[in-house]
Amino acid sequence: MDGAGRAAQFAETVLAALRTGCPYAEPWVWTGGDDGPAAPQERHPAFHGCYDWHSAVHMVWSGVRIVDDLPPGYRRDALLAELDTRLAPEALGVETDFLERHRGFERPYGWAWLVALAAAAAQVDHPAWAAALRPAANLLLTRFKVWLPRLHYPVRHGVHSNTAFALARVRAAGDVLGDGVAGLIDERSRAWFGADRDAPVQWEPGGSDFLSPSLTEADLMRGVLGDEFPLWLEGFLPRLGSSDDPLLVPPIVSDPTDGQGAHLLGLALSRAGQLRRLASVLPEARAGRVRRAADRMVDLAEPHISDGDFMATHWLVSFALLADDE
Repeated sequence: MDGAGRAAQFAETVLAALRTGCPYAEPWVWTGGDDGPAAPQERHPAFHGCYDWHSAVHMVWSGVRIVDDLPPGYRRDALLAELDTRLAPEALGVETDFLERHRGFERPYGWAWLVALAAAAAQVDHPAWAAALRPAANLLLTRFKVWLPRLHYPVRHGVHSNTAFALARVRAAGDVLGDGVAGLIDERSRAWFGADRDAPVQWEPGGSDFLSPSLTEADLMRGVLGDEFPLWLEGFLPRLGSSDDPLLVPPIVSDPTDGQGAHLLGLALSRAGQLRRLASVLPEARAGRVRRAADRMVDLAEPHISDGDFMATHWLVSFALLADDE
């Protein structure tokens, strides 16, 4: 499939997922008063559908990433209309108000994806989207600056609360948004991860992981450490790219219709992107194994991105796009 065809397929998947209202899960705490149950599209006019709030955010991000790659007639008009509705100032004003009132809602995963969405919108030729997203992004960037110094221990496991994944997304977005958060992220990352050695890769993956704890940490530190990174990586993942490296083995996905089981498809895609980015600092023989393993990971997940069960299709486009980012 050529690039335009793949983008069109992804656009169709994004639209279908965003327009699937149920099932829908809401991870928030009711504080009483007027904060009680309401239809998802009323509470979250920008980020409903896609099973949950954070998935809606990163599927909107996917739409922003691909919309200008779509030739006319490849669902471009439909995707533009959907994004214009969801990224309208009125819809995002409701979302920002909700985030104001629910201080811990979707921390840190959803926070990171919304900041990444604002950065993506700032890099395309649709200035109204970037302007409408900026208040929510500014709120969450400020919250990161308050939260990170208070977080004594990072969360290292392979699901939503993973600290390194969120910081990598925010660090990259901060370079675009110009908020200055990268310095704090670098400081905290060095304190948490700078002395790490010999990651226990034999313990991976967990049964519901969509992130590799070790590769996610390494991907963050690649940006934080700069020229110091190859030496750090050799101490942290000394077997990376070796013939017996367990990180190069695609995960076994026994039930892709189960929400937790489908996470392992995302793990294949997130590993693929991270392995591709890390390959550049490895010796050629190891780098070649790493790149071939990344391709196998993508091959495993590819049939499920657009044609799989809703437990996969409501979010995997995002991770497929991340896997393409080298």
